[in-house]
Amino acid sequence: MDFLQDLPGGSPPLTRAHKDRDLGNLLYSSDSDDMATIREPESKVDKDKLDPEVLKNLEMHQGFMRQAINVAEEALAGGETPVACVLVHNGEVVARGMNDTNRSLNGTRHAEFLAISEFLAKFPADKLKETDLYVTVEPCIMCASALRQYGIRCVYFGCGNDRFGGNGSVLAVNSDRGLEEGYPSYGGIFRKEAIMLLRRFYIQENENAPNPRAKGNRELKPVV
Repeated sequence: MDFLQDLPGGSPPLTRAHKDRDLGNLLYSSDSDDMATIREPESKVDKDKLDPEVLKNLEMHQGFMRQAINVAEEALAGGETPVACVLVHNGEVVARGMNDTNRSLNGTRHAEFLAISEFLAKFPADKLKETDLYVTVEPCIMCASALRQYGIRCVYFGCGNDRFGGNGSVLAVNSDRGLEEGYPSYGGIFRKEAIMLLRRFYIQENENAPNPRAKGNRELKPVV
């Protein structure tokens, strides 16, 4: 998942396993084993309401996000945090990425970084300015910054991430004033499906967690 390092002078940076545990806290209530929904900005009254810009060509956006969801399903089947993305250039998916942080124990191997690596093996970097990203979960601050520096044209995401999100949930890295030109970002496309993927992952045992919690008594709640 997408994660934020501690600020200088605070506690030591979190390990990947600690970060996975913290993300799990977004999905479960802190004082019970009941499943909770991912929290998103409280100012967003209707979390499933899509931006008019997305609605102009909803079927196309859903088609590309569905491909990202399918890649996230592959990640889940492999025991990885089910966050995935696709890069779309000239109306075609040209690169894909899924989280690889659990397997590699490398917290920088987020879906967006892997997709960018695949893209750069095929195209020059400046082509990213003509490319859109579809990702199941809002990019973290680290990924949002990288996308801005590469000049991504637009980002579409499924569910928000109000703990580590860099496209408005925590920081608006995509649009804040900076040296690089910002990029537009739209959320909510297959939001419920993205949340359910994460719920399915976090009811499993996480062998990489520092203090694994027994989860055999947890039930998957279908309501988002």
